[in-house]
Amino acid sequence: MIVGNWKMNLTIHEASLYVHKLASKVKGHRNVEVVLAPSLLSLPTLSLQVERRQFKLAAQNFYWQDEGAFTGEISAHQLRGLVEYAIIGHSERRHIFGEHDKDIRAKVQAAVRHSLTPILCVGETAHERTAGETNGVLHDQVVGGLANLTAEEVAGIVIAYEPVWAIGTGNNATPADVENAVKLIRRQVEHLYGGDIAASVRILYGGSVSADNASSYLTTPGVDGLLPGGSSLKADEFSAIVEAAHKAGKK
Repeated sequence: MIVGNWKMNLTIHEASLYVHKLASKVKGHRNVEVVLAPSLLSLPTLSLQVERRQFKLAAQNFYWQDEGAFTGEISAHQLRGLVEYAIIGHSERRHIFGEHDKDIRAKVQAAVRHSLTPILCVGETAHERTAGETNGVLHDQVVGGLANLTAEEVAGIVIAYEPVWAIGTGNNATPADVENAVKLIRRQVEHLYGGDIAASVRILYGGSVSADNASSYLTTPGVDGLLPGGSSLKADEFSAIVEAAHKAGKK
């Protein structure tokens, strides 16, 4: 699974042109699911433009209430029919916009309630890593994000490990770092919901992902895909990441 998070980039027109370019470069593979997460403004246009067998769509964010007097917000209910996935708890939402675990938990529940698949992002900061708090941070974020869900609901959820210290910094996590974190995440899911559910949850890695290092992460035990940011805005590089996923999936 490769999820391209475009963040706050591209106008509606630019996004449409870029998807057209991606469609000609990204090959369709049965063993790779490609998801695009454009800005909210572009979602209605792209939902009509994309070939759903080639690309799925994801929302970058939404508010947890279904409707009401919440000026400027959109709900999971309003996203139904536009997207299949929703990114929740990205470090930029947590650390720039001050979202807390209770906000993340409410968003995960709202997504599930409206048949959207959550992509729950978890990861530690540089300070937390230096202080040896990685295990505790991942535990709290996983437990908090999945609270009040049934085992059946958790089985379909995607979790993305995104160490904050590696996002957009070029300070890449090593495959060993990622493998250890993924083991911790899956172990926590197993503790809460059992081994079968833990095995079915897809876990992605995100953090300075590029075409050059994609293969090393995709072949890391326990990693089911990637969540690239900046590299998802470069058609050649993004298509190369998709190809790396295809090759890794064949092994």
